[in-house]
Amino acid sequence: MAEKYRKKPVIINAMQMPENPTPTEAMEVYQWVESHLGSVDPDGGKPGVSISPATGLMIIKTLEGDMTVDKGDWVIQGVKGEFYPCKPDIFESTYTKI
Repeated sequence: MAEKYRKKPVIINAMQMPENPTPTEAMEVYQWVESHLGSVDPDGGKPGVSISPATGLMIIKTLEGDMTVDKGDWVIQGVKGEFYPCKPDIFESTYTKI
């Protein structure tokens, strides 16, 4: 029989990619991720963040594969230092600013 569980409270760092980012705003998010990737190695390869030449959107290498950061998405640094994008509605329902 299924039992109920409560998610443990954890504190994360996050930045939101604006809906219409200026180059400076987009670069700020990119540089934040890039500067903290050194100790994270999600799959035995080199962790990374890049910009798609086709779309101009940021791509983060995660355990689940390459993930695109869409405009308006939040970029989360998880408890083990990993980075991943999160849709705004999920972020709003899951996290509270402290």
